[in-house]
Amino acid sequence: MSTTVSSYQLVAADLPRALASARSKPTVAREAEYYLAHIQEVKSIDDLLGDHRLFAFAMKAFGLEDMTYAKAFMRKVLSEGVDSNTAFARKLADTRYREFAEAFNFQRYGETATLFERSRQGTVDRYVRQVMEEDAGSQNEGVRLALYFQRKAATLTSAYGILADAALLKVAQTALGLPAAMSNFDIDRQAEIISARLDIDDLKDPAKLAKFLTGFSARWDIANQPATPTGPALLFSQPLEAGIGGDLLASLQNLRLGGR
Repeated sequence: MSTTVSSYQLVAADLPRALASARSKPTVAREAEYYLAHIQEVKSIDDLLGDHRLFAFAMKAFGLEDMTYAKAFMRKVLSEGVDSNTAFARKLADTRYREFAEAFNFQRYGETATLFERSRQGTVDRYVRQVMEEDAGSQNEGVRLALYFQRKAATLTSAYGILADAALLKVAQTALGLPAAMSNFDIDRQAEIISARLDIDDLKDPAKLAKFLTGFSARWDIANQPATPTGPALLFSQPLEAGIGGDLLASLQNLRLGGR
């Protein structure tokens, strides 16, 4: 049985090959073809939300697949955009909503929002990466966690970015030998603990990032023998709850009940 270390390093050593393999899957090719053929017809938020196939593709591309049902919530994200400091997406600790609102920035660009590369091929590339990570982690969730952290590392500017994402936090806790119970601490105290053990700037250095993830992979194997199919897989459906407060969760429930 291959270890997390060897499996992760095998994928990381040749990412282009892994991505090409994911891109060539019939279902991926078919959905990508449909998306590219129809995204140019999207001129408004209503158009995007109205084509479920397009919307589901875009949501998965940004790692938000589990929120596809929450159209009223996403309408608010898109309607307010990202330009204002008080915009809804900026109030959410999970930066994926901000990234989605920037990619489909109808608030700023109106009906020309989908003319940009980020909303076309850029979104397809994100989708392919998501599929590749899922495939790589199908037998070992530790591999998916490592690949996910590798992808997100360059966007992190502080420990709070890690704390806002349950999957990133799991990697950090495992790699740094921190107990899961630390999540019961005050958020600022958690940030202090992580910052004392990890220089976020080191994650911008490929060599240091590789060393960090190798350490994570080794610790993951020790902590997960035998590996179980449940538990860690749930991390990829949790960032919303981990990243926003109870007031916004209440807003989501209201939107889900009253919106579309």
